Amino acid sequence: MRQSQLLQKSIKENIKNEPSKNAQLLIRASYIQKVMAGVYTFLPLGLRSLKKIENIIRDEINKIDGQELVMPALHPRELWDKTDRWDTLDVLFKLKGSGNKDLALGPTHEEVITPLGSSFITSYKDMPLNLYQFQSKFRDEARAKSGIMRGREFMMKDLYSFHPSQEDLDKYYERAVEAYKRIFERCGIGDITLLTAASGGSFSKYSHEFQTLTPAGEDTIYRIPGTNLALNEELIDDKDALAENIKNYKDGDESKLEKVSACEVGNIFKLGTKYSDAFNAKFMDKDGKEKPIIMGCYGIGVSRLLGVISEIFNDEKGLMLPKNIAPYKVHLISLLGEGNNKEAEELYKKLSHKNIEVLYDDRNVRAGEKFGDADLIGLPYRAVIGKKFKEEGLIEFKKRNSDDIKFITIEELIKKLS
Repeated sequence: MRQSQLLQKSIKENIKNEPSKNAQLLIRASYIQKVMAGVYTFLPLGLRSLKKIENIIRDEINKIDGQELVMPALHPRELWDKTDRWDTLDVLFKLKGSGNKDLALGPTHEEVITPLGSSFITSYKDMPLNLYQFQSKFRDEARAKSGIMRGREFMMKDLYSFHPSQEDLDKYYERAVEAYKRIFERCGIGDITLLTAASGGSFSKYSHEFQTLTPAGEDTIYRIPGTNLALNEELIDDKDALAENIKNYKDGDESKLEKVSACEVGNIFKLGTKYSDAFNAKFMDKDGKEKPIIMGCYGIGVSRLLGVISEIFNDEKGLMLPKNIAPYKVHLISLLGEGNNKEAEELYKKLSHKNIEVLYDDRNVRAGEKFGDADLIGLPYRAVIGKKFKEEGLIEFKKRNSDDIKFITIEELIKKLS
C-alpha cells in the first residue's frame, strides 16, 4: 500500500476527551476514529489488524470443528421474553419497529442460536454441533471510557456448542480452552493471559475467563505465582473454588495469591440446559428418551482484544504491534526525494511480488515526519532506502521495538521478511 493513497493522517498531540491510552494511540495513528463514547469507525489500518485477529480466531475455531455462520443483530422481543431477559438485562438496547413492534439490538446471541441449532437437531446422532460467528454486538454500557476495550458497539466472536451429555460438553470445553490459549499466543499475549476461574452466574457454578495482565484492566484477579492460572476477585474466599479450579494449588492459602489488574479478552461458560429449557429444545437419546440439549458458549471480544494489545505494546512514540496482527509487516520509507524514487519503487514492487505486506511511504514530506509517522503506526519492521543505498546498495533496517540499526542488502531484507 502506498502511504500517499492511504486514508491516514497522523495526529501529534493527545486527543481531548479521550481518557484511554488505547484509543489515544489508535486514533492518532489513524487506526480508528471516534463517533461517540464507546462507538468507533475502524479505518483501513485498524480494519486490517481487526481482520488479522479475526482470521487467527477463525483458524483455531475451525480446528475444533466450528462451523461459521452470521446471525442478525436485530432481534424480536419474543425471543428475549422466552428467557426472561427482556426486562432483566440492563445493557439491552431496545427500539420500536413498524407496527410498534418491540425489537432489540443483540448484546449476545443465545436467544437466536438456541432455536436455530435445535431446528437441526432431533437425535443424539446430530451432536455435537458447534456454531460460531463474528458479529457486531450492542450493549448500552453506562461506562464507556476505556476506548475499544469497552464499547457500546463492538466486534465479537461467539461460539455455541450443542451436546447430548454433560460428558460430551466437558470434553469440548477443554478443547475450547486449548484453542483459546493458541489464539492468544498467536496474538502475542499468550504469556500474560491467564485462565481465570470465575462465577458461572445463572449458567453454572463456575465459568472461566481469559484475563490479560495490564494496569489499564478494569478487573482484579488473583494469580497463582509461577502459573498462568488465576481466580476472579469474587471467588477469592471460596475454598471449593480454590480446590476445584486450581489443580496445582495445594493448601488453599489465599495469602500466597498475587493481586493483579487485568482485562477480560475471552470467556467460556457451560450453559447446561438453561436456554434449551426456555426454547423446549430436545432430542432423542440412544434409548429413545426425550432429553434437553446441553449447551456451552465461548466468546472473544475481537475489537477489545485489539484495544488490550494496544494498551500493552507501545512506547512514548506510538504503537508497537505484534507481527501477527500489525496491519503490514514492514514500513518502507524512501528518502531519495521526489522524482528520484526509481529504486524505492522497484523495491516496493519486489516485496509485494514476494507477498510481503508492505506500507510504502512514497510521500513528498520531510524525513522527520516519515519517521515520526512510522513510529506512531508501529509496524514490526522499518526499511529505509536513502543515501546509504545510493552509495553502497544498503538498506537501513530496524525493528520497531529496538534501537539497533543494521545496513543490509535487498536480498538480506527479503530473507528477513519472508
